[in-house]
Amino acid sequence: MSTGYQIVEQDALHYVTFQVVSWVDLFTRKVYRDIVIDSLKYCQSNKGLEIYAFVIMSNHIHLLIRSDIGKLSDTIREFKSFTAKQILLAIDTESESRRDWMLNLFEFAARQHKRNEKYQIWTHENHAELIYSDKFIFQKINYIHDNPVRAGIVENPQDYLYSSARDFADKPCLLDIVPVFVPTEKIPLMRTVK
Repeated sequence: MSTGYQIVEQDALHYVTFQVVSWVDLFTRKVYRDIVIDSLKYCQSNKGLEIYAFVIMSNHIHLLIRSDIGKLSDTIREFKSFTAKQILLAIDTESESRRDWMLNLFEFAARQHKRNEKYQIWTHENHAELIYSDKFIFQKINYIHDNPVRAGIVENPQDYLYSSARDFADKPCLLDIVPVFVPTEKIPLMRTVK
């Protein structure tokens, strides 16, 4: 069991990363991205999940989140379990040219851990980092929003549909985003300075 990146403060703001096993580019298909979006919406409405920033990339997801009921680890576990089941169902029922290849990888990953069933979609680690300062919040928001730009998918962060950068640019966003204030204004869409 991992000793790093554990969520100790269950109601605190955390930066987390959910990675697909073997870096499988699962989220190149809209159907799987939409499963994630629908599940995050459910967690917002029913599990007390607050989302401050997010991006869904081809094989991982970054989130800046907290639980307003103090059960962040439970919510993450339930989210990953539910989405894994829904993704496997979609792989089985949708037109998926990579079905056999993906299922073989997911089955191999599951055999590496006793706690898995037949398939494993997500790695067990969430890489949770406690957010401890405004500077760290802005650093993580910029990193999250710049992911599609660094990957060469879009030129501007706000052009990527599966990202909260849209909300920060006052464009329609797929999820409700909790505004970040400093100290009384919503932060502008910022680019990482290199």
